[in-house]
Amino acid sequence: MRMFIVAAAAALAFSAASVQAAEPIEGNWKTASGATAQIAPCGGSFCVTLKTGKHAGKQIGKMSGADGAYKGTITDPEADKTYSGSGKVSGNSLKMQGCVMSVFCKTQTWSRL
Repeated sequence: MRMFIVAAAAALAFSAASVQAAEPIEGNWKTASGATAQIAPCGGSFCVTLKTGKHAGKQIGKMSGADGAYKGTITDPEADKTYSGSGKVSGNSLKMQGCVMSVFCKTQTWSRL
């Protein structure tokens, strides 16, 4: 019985550490152009919506994932073109990448506000 309690306590501590280590994508981010983008849950994914700047109110992306790694689509609002995208959260930085045919890629780093 004592061994079971020790094992259960260790499993609980490990799962709590894993939850803390997760890097959430939700929040407000300063984009490379200086606009503010809000990333919030929507329909089982995360929607990226511009809150400031020339394209305020426009949804520019939808991503799914967890633990700091996300995939989906991202739109360049200036060119109005949508690309396969990915995002990787590391602390207060979000590295966003959009690609055409997985060959031609553009990367930006956004900062958490």
